[in-house]
Amino acid sequence: MGKIKHEIWTFCKAQFSAQVATIADFSMTMFLAEFCKLWYVWASFLGAVTGGIVNCIVNYRWVFDGTNDLKKRAIAFKYTLVWGGSILFNTTGTYALTEISGQYFIFAKMTVAVCVALLWNYQMQRLFVYRETRITERFKHKRNKHKRKK
Repeated sequence: MGKIKHEIWTFCKAQFSAQVATIADFSMTMFLAEFCKLWYVWASFLGAVTGGIVNCIVNYRWVFDGTNDLKKRAIAFKYTLVWGGSILFNTTGTYALTEISGQYFIFAKMTVAVCVALLWNYQMQRLFVYRETRITERFKHKRNKHKRKK
């Protein structure tokens, strides 16, 4: 039962982190599109970059326990891979849905953002970015075994 509680708590924290990142993303997007008159696709792209930076920091420090033995460089590399996919899905999805529907782009962005968040971002961060690899687990086991011998 403890593992299920932990998974639910992690999911809730990840959703809060995603909401904070979404606020940063949409605020930047709206600022760039409405006030700076930047084309909505570029504004959406730059908003997604902003949200991704916020999300990575919050996830590393709070959601997925940044105190674990995972190296920051390894996490940054894996996060960048997942983030690249997220930005690609969000930007192209927003463009495609806006052009197909003819609606104001922010409605398309909201729809795409929810789908990408649930189907891509959370799953990939939980299962790939912040998950300890078997190599790391083996190394920790050997290190602990070595410490006990001394």
